Amino acid sequence: MGPQLPFLKKRRHIGLRVEDLMTAPPITIKRDEPIEKAAQLMYENRIGSVLVVDEEGKLVGIVTERDMIYAIVGGKVGKKLPVWEIMTENPITTTPDELLVNAIEKMRDAKIRHLPVVDREGRPVGMLSMRDVLDYLLTILHIAMKE
Repeated sequence: MGPQLPFLKKRRHIGLRVEDLMTAPPITIKRDEPIEKAAQLMYENRIGSVLVVDEEGKLVGIVTERDMIYAIVGGKVGKKLPVWEIMTENPITTTPDELLVNAIEKMRDAKIRHLPVVDREGRPVGMLSMRDVLDYLLTILHIAMKE
């Protein structure tokens, strides 16, 4: 049997929500901006994805590091092509008030590392990444080791 975590036994339901861990504000780009600008935003902000929005600011896609690799291999970089040509359309999303455990399960089941957080109108308000989740879990493990 695994190690006992007394602080978890006291509260069977940790009520953490996505908003407790998400990174905000999210980094966004308009759908007609060039692919190179998406790469620059990712580099400058040290992030693995950018959210693509329409003229009303609503989420229409996501561009990840993996999309960038495909764009490079496909010869699409350096041609000022619009970011919508490489984005994943209609990405899986979550809301700020969703339980964190449900959001993590969603990420695991879909095999994704970046989960856009949107408001009721579909506008991005944050990003939940596997890095955010791992940072949180590492904190919990450090606490558990001290007890």
